[in-house]
Amino acid sequence: MKTYKLDLNSIERVKGFVSAISNMEGYFDLVSGRYVVDAKSIMGIFSMDLSENVELRILETNEKISEIEKAVAPYLIS
Repeated sequence: MKTYKLDLNSIERVKGFVSAISNMEGYFDLVSGRYVVDAKSIMGIFSMDLSENVELRILETNEKISEIEKAVAPYLIS
């Protein structure tokens, strides 16, 4: 499992993130506190508290990690 911290504090950022990750094969979760949602679910993401940073968890994928990192790079917290 690989994890990344993301900043998804606006509607545009959420839409862009979901668009970037939805074409990837695999299982991706977003975690905020004790809440976990499917990272490909825009409705699930909007049910979270996005004023705080969220954690992307890559559980299983056939994609190259470098490709996923490139796709989510605009949303990563450095």
